[in-house]
Amino acid sequence: MTSPPRTLDRSDLEKSGATSSKLAGLTARISLGKAVQAESANYFLLLGITLFMVVFGLVMVLSSSSVESHNDTDNFFARFWSQGAYALIGLPLMFLVSRLPSRFWKKTIWFFLAFACFLQLLVLFTPLGMEIGGNRNWLKVGSQTLQPSEAIKVALVVWLGVVLARKKDMLWQWKHVAVPIVPIGGGAILLVTLGGDLGTTMIMAAILLGALFFAGVRLRHLAVGTLAIGILAFLVAISSESRLGRIAALFGGSSAANPDVNWQIDNGFYALASGGVFGVGLGNSHSKWSWLPAADTDFIFAIIGEELGLIGAVVVLILFVLLAIVFLRIIHASTDSFARVTTAAIMVWLIGQAFVNIAVVLGVIPVLGVPLPLISAGGTAMISSMIAIGIVLSFARETGREARRERVANGSAE
Repeated sequence: MTSPPRTLDRSDLEKSGATSSKLAGLTARISLGKAVQAESANYFLLLGITLFMVVFGLVMVLSSSSVESHNDTDNFFARFWSQGAYALIGLPLMFLVSRLPSRFWKKTIWFFLAFACFLQLLVLFTPLGMEIGGNRNWLKVGSQTLQPSEAIKVALVVWLGVVLARKKDMLWQWKHVAVPIVPIGGGAILLVTLGGDLGTTMIMAAILLGALFFAGVRLRHLAVGTLAIGILAFLVAISSESRLGRIAALFGGSSAANPDVNWQIDNGFYALASGGVFGVGLGNSHSKWSWLPAADTDFIFAIIGEELGLIGAVVVLILFVLLAIVFLRIIHASTDSFARVTTAAIMVWLIGQAFVNIAVVLGVIPVLGVPLPLISAGGTAMISSMIAIGIVLSFARETGREARRERVANGSAE
């Protein structure tokens, strides 16, 4: 005799609901764990260093720009809020780009490079172009100013990766190195040079040479290219009285065309010297009180040295060394020529630009006017740097997935 079906009472329903909630929670934790494990150690190292540098940069921009912000807008936080807004734009863009597959860039990079060069043409040949400090390198859109040269940097590093990866078996021949690198890559750099921005031009030239080196181009071909770029840089430098003044200021001279350069260099030295080992304290800089020009942009490293001392300056150097190490780890781990060359070009860009910025503040090279990546104020520079790092993050993700597939395949074979 069969017993009648049992009717579920309230306690049974509550138990069932509790079990479902537990299962849902367990499923969510498992999914989160898989998502975390899905990324490689290089991914998290690069992401962590980048986020720390961005936050550190925002703190230093707030400290170094507060006085000038108050003088300009009667608001101590004006430049900080602007930089923070750009960081909030750059952060989701970085994560979005980190999810894009390599094939996306291989299909679209010609369009992006052409569009970036088009924006630079607007700077050079239309009233939208804006000149600051003798350089015509800004595009004024409403109340905002943008630097198309930063977009060209991003497009150029990816374009070099795509082209050199396709030609990897032919790079021992000079004609395959020259075409299309010289007309297309050189043309993009020339557009920036025509605006008078020698600092950005040098960084872009370094990007091109760095990409060629990591792609495996013969050293004698690189030597010829380096010599040619050096001669062009010299000619560009002596073609402007302002740039000649910067060179003269490096050796203690002066120039009527650029009298503020000596003032800027000297006050940069004073800021570093007054910081000592431990600094005068965060927010206590004297140089930012209208003594040091570009305190929150090109000379922010001097304010770091003044407020945080030698210890703070060394921490910044260590951060860029760690950034370079992570880039090299990603290059070493990747088997894709496109990823390797593009990552190398981005490494040369960010680390090389940091070297130039710090060398200028230390008086090793003439004032070139390039920001400290991820730290200096400058919205377009911040966003372009974060997008470039997002591209490298995508390579780290793809390399991590390939390594896991190999481990699974080897485990199945065993």
